[in-house]
Amino acid sequence: MRITIPGALLAALIFLPSFLAAETFVYKYAAGDKYRILSTVEEEVYLDRRLSHRAEILNRIAVEVTGVREGKGRHEALFETAERAVGVAAGDKSFQWSRAYDSVFERDSRGYLSIDQKYYMPVVRDVPVFPGRDLKPGDTWTAGGHEVHDFRDSFGIPEPYRIPFTANYTFLGNREWKGRLLPAFSVSYRIFLEPALAGRGLRPRRIMGASDQVVFWDFNLGQAAAYHETFRMIFELSNGRTVEYRGRAEAEILESPSMNKERIASEISGDIEKLNLKDTTVRVTSQGVSISLENIQFEADSSVLLPSEKSKLDKIGEILKRYNDRDILVEGHTALAGSAGGRLELSRERAAAAADYLIEKKIRPADRIVVRGYGAERPLADNNTEAGMRRNRRVEIVILEN
Repeated sequence: MRITIPGALLAALIFLPSFLAAETFVYKYAAGDKYRILSTVEEEVYLDRRLSHRAEILNRIAVEVTGVREGKGRHEALFETAERAVGVAAGDKSFQWSRAYDSVFERDSRGYLSIDQKYYMPVVRDVPVFPGRDLKPGDTWTAGGHEVHDFRDSFGIPEPYRIPFTANYTFLGNREWKGRLLPAFSVSYRIFLEPALAGRGLRPRRIMGASDQVVFWDFNLGQAAAYHETFRMIFELSNGRTVEYRGRAEAEILESPSMNKERIASEISGDIEKLNLKDTTVRVTSQGVSISLENIQFEADSSVLLPSEKSKLDKIGEILKRYNDRDILVEGHTALAGSAGGRLELSRERAAAAADYLIEKKIRPADRIVVRGYGAERPLADNNTEAGMRRNRRVEIVILEN
């Protein structure tokens, strides 16, 4: 399990820079803009300098500019991270939901961030910061910044943990990204910190790290298009052990078109009726449009789908293809039976089985489906009746708005 989310400069893609002059980078914002950022990370984790495991991490960020004041954009964002193991023969194909973070912040035209100290995201603050002058290829500048890490699970540190650094920038001119020539700049920084060992229990006594990125910009859109990064973070701990993360990351920012949830829900309801799909309902939620497969059938006390349910998923998959520009969340839910821990794990495994089947059928690639299990936390009906338990024993496929 990761200590923090790599790809530290995800923040660079959250905001909407626009060229006011030929080579002057500034930030501009428009209230109501919505964007998605999708970042994938390939990571190796070393314990005491020995490889422990490999993982892929999917960071999915939904951002809305909710206001503009004196050139500053106010952003409300939801950061979600999901993981899957690499090199495990029986591992899931889908990404398993890990954690979600809300954040609210302002950023000015130069790139400086204003944010309450209670927020964990974005991971990197005051990056990128632009020099406020015209730039030509080869020009360089530096600015201070800091990373913010969530060490609650790892070290029991209750508040966001800040690590300062100085970032070095170079305007590179045009560089290629997936067959396109785009203006780009590099961002590099190094970390060396020996924090005071305050508090009890395990603590980092030395933190070392490096991040090297190339960020690509689109002149026509006036905003960031993508980035790629290599990173390395080493934590020497108070018990003498060492944890190290090495990896590569890349991300793209996508504008989120408006979603008419009511219209889509009505269309899907009509499809379900025509296909005669039993125990299947549709409803609009805050996240998007949810297709609920109630009383979904698995082999007893397992996550192995019965053939009848695969046939149902084939039909649902054809519906999902019509909304291919939207990512998907697959949620697992159980009735109120057994232990809370057992219900949670079974719901996750069953949601993963449905997601993996959709991936096999090429309904969505793995990096556009995230799985989450809720156990019996979100019942639709009374668990004291058999009919209610059948409704609660379900998988929901959510077509996400942002």
